[in-house]
Amino acid sequence: MKRIILNAFCMLSIVLFAAGCGGGGSSGERRPEVIVPDAQAMNRPQVAVLLTEGFQDAEAFMPIGYLENKDMDVTVIGPETGRVKAYNSDFEIVVQKTVGEVTIDEFDALVLPGGKAPAALREEPEVVEFAKNFFLSGKPVAAICHGPQVLATAGVLQDVTATAVGSIRGELEEAGAKYVDEALVIDGNLITSRVPGDLPVFSKAIEEAVKKAR
Repeated sequence: MKRIILNAFCMLSIVLFAAGCGGGGSSGERRPEVIVPDAQAMNRPQVAVLLTEGFQDAEAFMPIGYLENKDMDVTVIGPETGRVKAYNSDFEIVVQKTVGEVTIDEFDALVLPGGKAPAALREEPEVVEFAKNFFLSGKPVAAICHGPQVLATAGVLQDVTATAVGSIRGELEEAGAKYVDEALVIDGNLITSRVPGDLPVFSKAIEEAVKKAR
């Protein structure tokens, strides 16, 4: 938000604060501020990161940090709001909104970090439906490590080429996906990677997909 300070001559006459527009104050008097919308900020890409208790710390924090540094706004969503903990460290993150409180139209992309969280998320019908509809919208969906488990449950991986951590290869193939062991796989609007070591190319691919979609 840009802050515009009223000058001594009250050039912004639409703001009728007596303290600033009366002309009787001293030169050192504190003048009121007007906060106006920053059009550039309002037009930033919006990205949703879907997780819950047991997420993998790097797979959540690194894409969030990367995308925010690229002037994108990130909202963490999940089955419930509140603070949740990573399974592999003491790091915590705040789930800001529930899946039921948001709509697909609010976001330009969806990110699914891995860890143990996806196994819990796939047990939540509302979450699975949200992920399914987001994917079917054609907007970018990015999943890393165990993240594709949610998409497998959503039934959207038939004839889709994807990757993930090797331990869930069988699950993806049972869901109809063609599994490939590569750091980054892009098939249509789906972006997948395997492990934390793939995060640099994974995060970059999300950025590029969002920019292309907009």
